[in-house]
Parts: sequence; structure tokens; C-alpha cells
Amino acid sequence: MLYPTPIAKLIESYSKLPGIGVKTATRLAFYTIGMEDEVVNEFAKNLLAAKRELSYCSICGNLTDQDPCAICQDETRDQSIILIVEDSRDVSAMENIQEYHGLYHVLHGLISPMNGIGPDDINLKTLLTRLMENEVEEVIVATNATADGEATSMYISRVLKPAGIKVTRLARGLAVGADIEYADEVTLLRAIENRTEL
Repeated sequence: MLYPTPIAKLIESYSKLPGIGVKTATRLAFYTIGMEDEVVNEFAKNLLAAKRELSYCSICGNLTDQDPCAICQDETRDQSIILIVEDSRDVSAMENIQEYHGLYHVLHGLISPMNGIGPDDINLKTLLTRLMENEVEEVIVATNATADGEATSMYISRVLKPAGIKVTRLARGLAVGADIEYADEVTLLRAIENRTEL
């Protein structure tokens, strides 16, 4: 069906979001059109503010509105442990269990030979710099239990073990193929408590 240009463009914009098909995009577009002007303005303002005011922490790579991020600035956190995750949503998931008190490092992706993504394409260089400059005793690899997650964890283990740093992996409390961000707190707690050395 042909729609007027403004709504067709709005549908197209919503369709570019991950997991949003044409039908859902059409529903969202029509819902947006029916919203009060103040609500739409507030939505647009929040969207622009998030895009403009957020950046990545220069130390850990986490999404933040200050640099360094609040976690990296927190001197009460255990500076000897770094938990490596794929993206900032995983940091939020781990923080929700309120049992991990170390630092983080966000990779912004995973090594994926099938997709042409190598170690230089993710945030690994800053991790190596952090490890050289700080007294880190343990690195916990918390990538998802997928082929790319496993490839990434094995690469990190091979690079760090010769330096004498203990490298562990989250225990298999997480289902194979599951994403950390969707795991419940109990599963994450068991996974962090039962981590194993690589």
C-alpha cells in the first residue's frame, strides 16, 4: 500500500531498527502519528540527546555520559579483576546481579573469521594497554557461548596466559547460544561464581 511520503519515510526509519519488520514499523509509525505533539517532541529530544551526549569510556569502552565512566572512577571496585564482555548491555546485565565488584572491558564485537572480523577489529588493543599499565591478576572472559564467543575467548586466553595473568571463563550456567543480556540474575550469579580457568 502506498502511504504519503512523510509516513512512508517514518516506516522506513523504523524498519532500519534491529528486529523491526515492515508490519511492526508501520504500526509504530501510525502510533507515533497519533501521539500528542509534546510526547513526540520529548521522544525526539531524548533520542538526539542520547546520540549526542553518550560516548565510549576511554578506559573500558563502556557506554557513558562521562569519561572515564563511573565504574572506572570507582576506587572501591576490585582493580585486580577485569571482566571482558561483548557490549555495554552485558555490563548492565552483570551490574544487575550486584555481586561482581571488579572492572570491565567492552570489546564492541567478537572475533568472527567467517565475517572477516579479526582481533584488530574489536577493542582489544586498549585491553592489552590496561593490562601492561595495571596490576591485574585475573581476566574473566564473559563472551556469549557461541562459536564467535568461543573463538574470542580462546584468542584472549592465548594472548594473556604467557603474561602470567589468570584467564577464566564464565561457568556454563549460561545456555549455549544464549545472550548474557537476557539471562536472569540467578543464572548470571551462578555463572560468575562457577567460572573456570581457561
